Amino acid sequence: MEYSIQELSRLSGVTTRALRWYDKIGLLKPSRVAESGYRYYGGAEVNRLQDILYYRALGVGLAQIKACLDDPSFDRLAALQSHLAALEAEQARLEKLIQSVKDTIRCEERKESMRDEQKFEALKQQIVTRHEELYGREAREQYGDHMVDAAQQSVLKLTLERYQEWQELNRKIQRQLEAAVAAGISPEGEAGRDITALHRRWLTITGSAYAPDKHRGIVELYVTDPRFLAYYDKNVPGCARFLRDAVIHWAEG
Repeated sequence: MEYSIQELSRLSGVTTRALRWYDKIGLLKPSRVAESGYRYYGGAEVNRLQDILYYRALGVGLAQIKACLDDPSFDRLAALQSHLAALEAEQARLEKLIQSVKDTIRCEERKESMRDEQKFEALKQQIVTRHEELYGREAREQYGDHMVDAAQQSVLKLTLERYQEWQELNRKIQRQLEAAVAAGISPEGEAGRDITALHRRWLTITGSAYAPDKHRGIVELYVTDPRFLAYYDKNVPGCARFLRDAVIHWAEG
């Protein structure tokens, strides 16, 4: 079956403007263009648009989608299976969050107090959800769905004691960063080495394997991404750069 651009727009929910843009960037070319200039799409293009929408739902950028779909080794079945696994993981995450909110509402309605364990589970879920909203797209593009999903699951599996330690490490890193920057200390000094060790512990407390190159890559984001920069420099400007420079100098296997 063949569709005009307006018909494909109605079928898929993708605007004609977006479809024209996809054509322009080579992401989704029509099967033919009539003498009148009208675009027409066949079955292969419908399948490709479906693949594009699946990737977009997972937060993948257009350039990366094009690279994947244009790769001669692209396996549509394998890609669909990967999409399904990612969506099922997201479904499970949302179901847990929904249940946590329901439990909280029920306790509020009944004027009951939530058990600390319930509050703890809700806190972990909020952290994961917030991180996904703020950084999920970039993290998935850089590290892949599997690594990001695994990292999120490791946070959700933290015990109360480990969670409290994780939070305290975060606060301690911030305090020491602000003190070092305020004092004008070099990141290559002892303070920088101590902060690097604390940050390494903070990264790996969830059970993640440590890799110096990955550590350096993460802190590089702290000075290039405005969101990380604003977080670390919220009280004392220069903290994100100090942390980046310290890790670059001191990180080792």
